[in-house]
Amino acid sequence: MASSSIHNSRIQREKDTIRIMVELYCRKNHRTKNTLCPECSALLDYAFQRLDKCVFGNEKPACSKCKVHCYRKDMREKVRRVMRYSGPRMILVHPKAAIDHIIRQRQK
Repeated sequence: MASSSIHNSRIQREKDTIRIMVELYCRKNHRTKNTLCPECSALLDYAFQRLDKCVFGNEKPACSKCKVHCYRKDMREKVRRVMRYSGPRMILVHPKAAIDHIIRQRQK
């Protein structure tokens, strides 16, 4: 039971981080307010599906450190674009999430 809750919390933290990044990207690049454009909404849904199916479960590394590329090539490029834009800006908008993300990336 404990590993399931740890898995869920780790996956949930990853979902929270990608959600923040996509929202920030969409708001600034697609000029949306309080909602995502259809393209960003589809990207976020896809990312959530991939996180739910992560083969590493509780041992999940940061996606950038992962040996398994579970994203389709086109979606991987979209996520990279979002992260390149949002990553440096997260520290100003969501400092706690940004610091947590940096720590997770450097682990393992």
